[in-house]
Amino acid sequence: MLTRSSWLHLRIPFSYFLLPVYLFALAISPNLNESRMLWVFVILHLFLYPASNGYNSYFDKDEKSIGGLKNPPPVNKGLYYLALLFDAIAIVLGYLKINLLFALMLLIYGLISKAYSHPSVRLKKYPIPGWVAAGLFQGFFTFIMCYTGINDFSLENAWSVHVLIPAILCSAMLWGNYPMTQVYQHEEDAKRGDYTLSLKLGIKGTFIFTALVFAFAVAGFVFYFIEFFEIKYAYPFLLALFPVLAFFSFWFLKVVKDKSQANFSYAMALNFISSTCLNIFFIYFFLESSQVLQAIKAGY
Repeated sequence: MLTRSSWLHLRIPFSYFLLPVYLFALAISPNLNESRMLWVFVILHLFLYPASNGYNSYFDKDEKSIGGLKNPPPVNKGLYYLALLFDAIAIVLGYLKINLLFALMLLIYGLISKAYSHPSVRLKKYPIPGWVAAGLFQGFFTFIMCYTGINDFSLENAWSVHVLIPAILCSAMLWGNYPMTQVYQHEEDAKRGDYTLSLKLGIKGTFIFTALVFAFAVAGFVFYFIEFFEIKYAYPFLLALFPVLAFFSFWFLKVVKDKSQANFSYAMALNFISSTCLNIFFIYFFLESSQVLQAIKAGY
C-alpha cells in the first residue's frame, strides 16, 4: 500500500486541473470562513480526487500514458487499499471539519467515481453515460458540494439561480474538455473495451465537438457575469481564455496534418494552460468580488 507505485497512481498534482471548480464556488460564496475554506480545499484536492485517481488506475491497469503520468508503473493490490483509505479519510474529515451533508456528498462522489471504473458497472465503457457522469459530478455536483461546504449551508441555500447557473457552467466546461483527455488513449481504451466518447467521435471529431461545447460554455459564462455581476468581469474572463484558444488551435492544426500529434504531451499541455488561466481568473474574481482587493488598497 505504501509503495512508490501506489503513491504515483494517486496523481495528487492532477488535482490542480480540477481546482477552478473550487475557486469559482469560493468566488461567489457570501459566508466565508478561513477554516472551512482550507478544509474543503484539502479534503477535495489532497484526498477525494487522489482516491478517485488511484481507484480508476487500479481497475484500468494502463500500460501507456494516463492523465498526470506519462509512464504509469504497474499497479498492485496496495493501490486499491490506499485509494479506499484516502476516500475514508476524506469522508471522516468532511464530517469532523465541515458537516454531515458535506460528508454525505463526498461519499456520493466516491461511489460514482467507483461506478465509473469498477468492472461490474464501468460507466467509462459507455460513451454517453460515462461522459455525462464525469462532467456532471466533477462539475455541477462538486460545485454545489464546495459551495455548501465553504458556506456551511444546506442544499436549500444552494438551490437558487445564482448558484445553479455557475454549477451548470462548470459541467459545461468539463463536458467540453473531457473528450480531450481521452483523445490520446484510443488504442488503450479500445483494447480494454472502453468505448469512450472521444473514441466514438474520432480524433478530429473530438476537437470539433470540444470547440462547439466550449463556445457554448464561454457564452454562458459571459451571460452569467453580465446578468449577476458586472460586464467588467466578462472581459478579463475572455482575455484569460485567449491562451487556451491559441494553443487549442495550434494543436488542432498539427493534428489535421498528422493524427499522431494527438498525444499525451499536447493533451497535458492543454490541460495545464486551461486550468492555469481559469485558476488565475477565478482568484482575481474572488479577490475582486469579495472586496478583498479593495480592503488591501485601503490599507486594511
